[in-house]
Amino acid sequence: MINKEQLLEALQPLVEPHYNKSVVELNLVRDVMFKDNNVSLSLIVTTEDEAFKEKAKVYIQQTLEKLGIAQVHIRFRLMTDYERNQIKDAVQPAAEKKTQPIQPPIEQPILGEASTVEFIAVASGKGGVGKSTVTVNLAVALARQGKKVGIIDADIYGFSIPDMMGIEEQPKLVDNVIMPVEKFGVKVISMGFFVQDNAPVVWRGPMLGKMLRNFFNEVNWGDVEYILLDLPPGTGDVALDVHQLIPQSKEVIVTTPHATAAFVAARAGAMAIQTNHEILGIVENMSYYECKDGSIDYVFGKGGGARLADDLHSELLAQIPLGAPDNHVSEIDYSPSVYKSDSKAGQIYLDMAASIITKLEQ
Repeated sequence: MINKEQLLEALQPLVEPHYNKSVVELNLVRDVMFKDNNVSLSLIVTTEDEAFKEKAKVYIQQTLEKLGIAQVHIRFRLMTDYERNQIKDAVQPAAEKKTQPIQPPIEQPILGEASTVEFIAVASGKGGVGKSTVTVNLAVALARQGKKVGIIDADIYGFSIPDMMGIEEQPKLVDNVIMPVEKFGVKVISMGFFVQDNAPVVWRGPMLGKMLRNFFNEVNWGDVEYILLDLPPGTGDVALDVHQLIPQSKEVIVTTPHATAAFVAARAGAMAIQTNHEILGIVENMSYYECKDGSIDYVFGKGGGARLADDLHSELLAQIPLGAPDNHVSEIDYSPSVYKSDSKAGQIYLDMAASIITKLEQ
C-alpha cells in the first residue's frame, strides 16, 4: 500500500493547463484518504473544462492502479478566488513581487465594541451528547441560509471539528495572520490544525486561555456574521474564559433525552444564566431512532430536553434523531458528520437555523 507522499510523487507529471505547472507543485491534489486498498482524493480545477477533467481522471486512475490501488475515487472542485490568488502569488516572477507594496495585516476587531458578529456558544454538561455534531450542522445550516459563518473549536483537549467536516487542509499564514480553512461555506479554526498525528494536548488552564485568545486575535475572520464556539463539556476553564471574553455571547445547550444527561446539562445552563449569557434554546440530540418499518424507538428515554427547557425558562429548539449522515467518500464534499440539506436531520437543522436567525435579527 502506498502512502500520501508516494501518491503525490506519482502524480507529479500531471500538468494543470492554465498555469502549465504540475498539479502537485500547485497543491491542487487535496483530501487524500486511504481505506483498505482504495484511495479517494480531490483535484482542484481552474475551470469547468470537461476535457481536462476526463484526461486527469484517466491519468490518475491508471497511474495509481499501476501502484496497486484497487479503486480510485476522484472529486473535482472549482478553485476559489482565495486559492486562485494564492497560486497567482506563488507563480508570479520574483521581480514583479518586489514591486508590490506589502499589505499590512487586516485587523478584525471581532471582540471590539463596534463588532457586529453574533457569537453562539454551544455547550453541554457532559461529553458524548453530540455537542460538536450540533455545532457543525448548525453552522452549515446557517451558511445554507445565506449567512457568513465561522466556527471556533474551543474544545482544546477534545478537538474534533476538522475531522467531522472532512477537512484535510491546513490554515495558511498570510502577512503573519492565520487564514481559517473554509468548507461548506463555514470558516473553521481548531487546535486540531496545530497538533501532529492526533497527539494529546497536555496543558494547564492559562495555556488554554491564551490559545483561545489567539483564535480571536491572530485569525483573519474577514466578513463574518455568526461565529459558533464549540465549548468543551462542563463548566471548566475554557467555558469560563468564553464567558469573560464574550459577555455578549448567546448559548445553545445540548442534551440527550436521558434524565441524567438533562440534569447535568442544567449546570451549563446555570453558568450561562449566572454570567448573563442569553440561552437561545435547548437542542435534544439522539431523541429517538426511526426504525426501517417507520416505528420510533426512544433509545435514551423521553422528555429530557423539554424538562431542561422548562428548568432554564427557555425553549426546545429541536429534537434530532439518532443516526449518522448518509455520506460516501466518493462525494465531492465528503464529511463524516455533516447531514445533507435534503435529509430529515438536515431539514431539522435548517429549521433550527431559521429560528435562531429570527431570534437574533428581530
